[in-house]
Order: sequence, then C-alpha cells, then structure tokens
Amino acid sequence: VEQCPVDIEHIDHIVDMRRYQVMIESAFPSEAGTMLKNLEKKGNPWGLAKKKRVEWTKEVDFEVPIVGQDVEDLTEVDYLYWVGCAGALEDRAKKTTKAFAELLHIAGVKFAIMGGDEKCTGDSPRRLGNEPLFQQLGQENVAMLNMAFGESLGEDGAVDTSTRKPKGSKKIVATCPHCFNTIANEYPQLGGEYEVIHHTQLLQHLVDEGKLVPVTPVEGLITYHDPCYLGRHNKVYTPPREIIASVPGLRNEEMHRHKERGFCCGAGGARMWMEERIGKRVNDERVDEALSLNPDIVSTACPFCLVMLTDSVNGKKNDGKAKESLTVVDVSQLLLESVKTPSDPTTEESTEDAPEPEPAK
Repeated sequence: VEQCPVDIEHIDHIVDMRRYQVMIESAFPSEAGTMLKNLEKKGNPWGLAKKKRVEWTKEVDFEVPIVGQDVEDLTEVDYLYWVGCAGALEDRAKKTTKAFAELLHIAGVKFAIMGGDEKCTGDSPRRLGNEPLFQQLGQENVAMLNMAFGESLGEDGAVDTSTRKPKGSKKIVATCPHCFNTIANEYPQLGGEYEVIHHTQLLQHLVDEGKLVPVTPVEGLITYHDPCYLGRHNKVYTPPREIIASVPGLRNEEMHRHKERGFCCGAGGARMWMEERIGKRVNDERVDEALSLNPDIVSTACPFCLVMLTDSVNGKKNDGKAKESLTVVDVSQLLLESVKTPSDPTTEESTEDAPEPEPAK
C-alpha cells in the first residue's frame, strides 16, 4: 500500500473479494470451514471448551485473578490482560502467556483476565471474508468488556452513556498482535473504546522504570522477526528491540527484510488455518532469511509467528539445515530468563545420573 504510486489499497480489495466469495458464493477452503464452525460454536478456532482457557493459570505459582470470580470488575486492577485464543490454548503460545504473566507479577503490576468469558476477537473471520461472524464475536466481546470495566447496560441492551468510563481508564494489554490490532482499531466501530497496548510496549516501560531488571546473561546471536500486525500495521518496532538490547549477552542482528520492509511469517490473513499448496512456503522463505545470519535465537512477539517459525525451524533441523541448538522464542521469554535470578547451585541436587544439560540458548 505504501509503495503503490496510485494509492491502490489492495488489502481492502482482497478482503472485499473474499467477502463476496464467502458470503455470496460460500466458496472457501474446507479447513477454513472447520475453523469458522468452531468459532461459531465454541468461540475459539480449535473448538475447545471454555474452561480450557484458564488451565494455564494452574501452571504458574502465583494467583491470576479472573474477573467475576476473584475480582468484581476491572476497576480493581491496572490492566486487563487479553490472553487470546492461542495464548490460552496453544502449547507454544502458552509459554509466552505464562512468561508475560510472571513478569507482570514480578514487577508488581495488578492485572486480571476474563477467563472463559473471552472469545476470539474475530480477526481471522474478518480477514477470511466472514464479516457477520466478526460482527457477532466483536459485539459479544465489547458488551462483556464494557460491563467488566464497570459500565452498565440500559434497557435496550446498549451501554448506558451515563456510566461510560473514559478511554484512559480502560486499559488492555495483549500478547497477540492480531487481538491488539482488532481491539484497538476495529472495536471502536462496535462501541468499544479502550486504551490498548502490546505486551512488548508494557515490558519495555517496566524495564525503563526499573521494575524489571535483566541481570542474567543470555548468550548468543539473535535476530528479531517483526510480526506484520505489530510492525507494519501498527508501527511498533522499537519496544521489542529495546527489550532485546536490555538483556546482557544478546547480540542482535537484523534480517535483510525488517521493520517497515518486514516479511510475513505466512499466517496473516487467516492463512494460519489454511494449507499452502503453491510454491515455497512463506515460513520457509522467512526462516531461510534468518538462517543466513547463523543465529542462536530467532525471536518474535506474536503467537502465530512463533508457531510458523518454529514449524519451519524444526523442519530445517530434521533436514540437517539448521543447528540443533537454534531456538525460537517470544521476547518475553528472553526477558524472564534474564530477570529471574540464577538458582543457587548449592541447593540443586547432584546425582550421578543427571541428564545432559540442554544446549545454551
């Protein structure tokens, strides 16, 4: 869009064409149909039960307050942490969720989650062309959020304007750039006005304030992949890089395509749920760019990017084209690794059959 000399907004045209295909012709890939059905019935792309959304909270050793159970509403906390479907239900993304929640806990930030009441924000159905499903999910989420922020509904079901809170008092932090983009830029169309930030922005702020102090070195060469919905769509480039720069031991090197000219991981536009059958896979193309730097760590700040890059890296390892020690992690995992004080070696049990140490990250 930025490069086109005659201002052709090709993304809007493609989404419009997809809307026609989906809503008029009912023509879309079968695997996308499964995802849409799951969203309609269960509110998440995998069709998992609501209670599964809070299972990750049992895997951390501190309390994660849930709105309606542990706190009355969001006026009692600093931030609502919007976990997102992937962050709550996908194993790799759950590591990011737990790392970010632990960092907030260490920094003393009061936060709560919506738990099972959270539904998909509707990003994927909208990009796929299923506009009615986006509207349905969005309206349900907005109504739930407005009530959680202490606004009440009138008899007609709309928010009672006399109870409407100012935008600055309704703070949401999201680890998924797709959720972040939808809640910040698309929910205002549905009556949801919130102050939304990405987790890397909040973490950078906490590091700058001295509430999180990275001390433990994480050795290695790192390259950072810009998620499209964080970078090019919302112009957030600096915070993740500043977090990486604050971690001792890391040496950052940029890929050929980065920041404004970043390259997609292959999951955008609801492609996360569809198979690629033409040419070279987009995630392989991106990982080849990363491998050209021979990094020890590939980092990103999006659950979709994490899955796509990890899948490709694992494939490259199986083919012997990537070193076994190469890891793909979210920026928050790196920060947590550095913020946590190293455990005292004298307290660790030593046994003759101790497992081999993992390769240094």
